[in-house]
Amino acid sequence: MKLKALILDKKAMDRTLTRISHEIIEKNKGTEDIILVGIKRRGYPLAKRIAENIYKIEGVNLEVKCVDISLYRDDLSTLSEQPVIKEFGATDVENKKIILVDDVIYTGRTARAAIDAIIHSGRPKLIQLAVLIDRGHRELPIRADYVGKNIPTSHEEIISVEISEIDKSDSVKIYEL
Repeated sequence: MKLKALILDKKAMDRTLTRISHEIIEKNKGTEDIILVGIKRRGYPLAKRIAENIYKIEGVNLEVKCVDISLYRDDLSTLSEQPVIKEFGATDVENKKIILVDDVIYTGRTARAAIDAIIHSGRPKLIQLAVLIDRGHRELPIRADYVGKNIPTSHEEIISVEISEIDKSDSVKIYEL
C-alpha cells in the first residue's frame, strides 16, 4: 500500500468530533434520552470522545455503550461455533434516541448490522448515525446523519483511521492498493 494523503491529523480530528457533538445537540434539541452506541472497535472510543465533548458543552453525562455486530453481518462467512452475545437489555434502548457512532461508512453493511443488533435488544425512539468519514460506495440505502468528512474514494483505495486509544495516535489517511 502506498500513502496517498493525510486527511485528518489529531487537531483536525478533534475539531471534527467537536463539530459532530454540536450537531448532535442541535438536531436533537438537547441531550434528553440520548444514548451513544459505538460500533465495536473504533466506533466505541469515538463515541466516548463525543460524550466527553457533549459534557463540556452541556454539562450532561451521556451513556455510552458498545455494540459488537459480528453476529449480524451478512457478509462474513465464518463465525465461531458458540458465539457469545453481549447485548444490552431492552430497557437500555426502549424509547431512547440511539446515536450509532463509527469511524468509516462504506457499503452500509456495518451500520445495518448495528441497527439489527440494537433493534434485537428493544425498540428505540429513533436511531441516528454519526461517522468520522463517509467514503461513498453504498450498497444499502443507509446514510449518516452526522458526517465528519466526505472522502470520495475508489474501490482501490483504503481509508485508515487511527485513534490513540487503540493505535497510539490520531489520524485519518488514504492509501492506494
